[in-house]
Amino acid sequence: MEKILIVDDSAVQAAQLKAILAEEYDITIAQTAEDGLRRASRENYSLILLDVVMPGMDGFTLLKKLQEEIITQSIPVILITSLSDVQSEQRGLVLGAVDYITKPFHSPIVKARVDTHIKLYNYRRQVEEQSMTDQLTGIANRRRYERYSITKWHEAARLQIPFSICMFDIDHFKIFNDTFGHPAGDKVITAVAKTISSHLHRSTDFFARYGGEEFVALFWGDPSDKVFAYLKKIRQAVEDLHIPHAPSVSKWVTVSVGGVTAIPHAESSYSFYLKIADTMLYDAKRNGRNMVVWADEHMLQLWEKDIQSDLK
Repeated sequence: MEKILIVDDSAVQAAQLKAILAEEYDITIAQTAEDGLRRASRENYSLILLDVVMPGMDGFTLLKKLQEEIITQSIPVILITSLSDVQSEQRGLVLGAVDYITKPFHSPIVKARVDTHIKLYNYRRQVEEQSMTDQLTGIANRRRYERYSITKWHEAARLQIPFSICMFDIDHFKIFNDTFGHPAGDKVITAVAKTISSHLHRSTDFFARYGGEEFVALFWGDPSDKVFAYLKKIRQAVEDLHIPHAPSVSKWVTVSVGGVTAIPHAESSYSFYLKIADTMLYDAKRNGRNMVVWADEHMLQLWEKDIQSDLK
């Protein structure tokens, strides 16, 4: 059932709207703009019905805040108002509202407009989903990753929980393509993506194709030692596929893995830690490949395999 958020300081008015829509939709009511913003940021709504005239923060101000937040800016907003002047309607539409419903309410009009905008929202989500999926592997593409990563980084900073960035690279992939051809290379990319995906079961785990033979994964809430151990199992699972590689470089297709765990704060930069993850991947490839190299919360390196002590 689609979820709708009603933001209205009038309990009577909110109850009227809920009575009109509750048979077909899951309705949540917030009686202040602040509570409405908080709920919209934490839950998944298909539509927001927003009263314009409220004490404190009014509907126009809340609408502006919703449009500024990445996590809420795609939720359609219908303004509820008794204001009938053109200037108010224009202001709401310019700020990003998709429609107006005027008081007093007429049930058929409310239902028709709500139904229309939820259908449009779902259609837009379907198109967006297709545009954010890698066509070869079926996993998220880089566009979705870039949108997701920043949003979740800020949430981890707000909640003060560990956030891990992981980079994967298929070892000697160019040589594999040159030896077996690009169709075989595409099959390897798909097989590696499927294997890694099969190990990511939690709703907070995120995995995407970063580009070419590179992948990226994001993990929430776990300390570095737990993520490090988890990634070693995934790396081994790829090797255990026993996909023959070019004899000149390796017996089997393998991946190198690099990453970092941090507890982000408001001023910390996601791109800075992404560079650290990339550096760990580079160290894994430079020191033999087919291994995991990790930077923990204190920026100390964790190595899966023994190397010369002066490199640790």
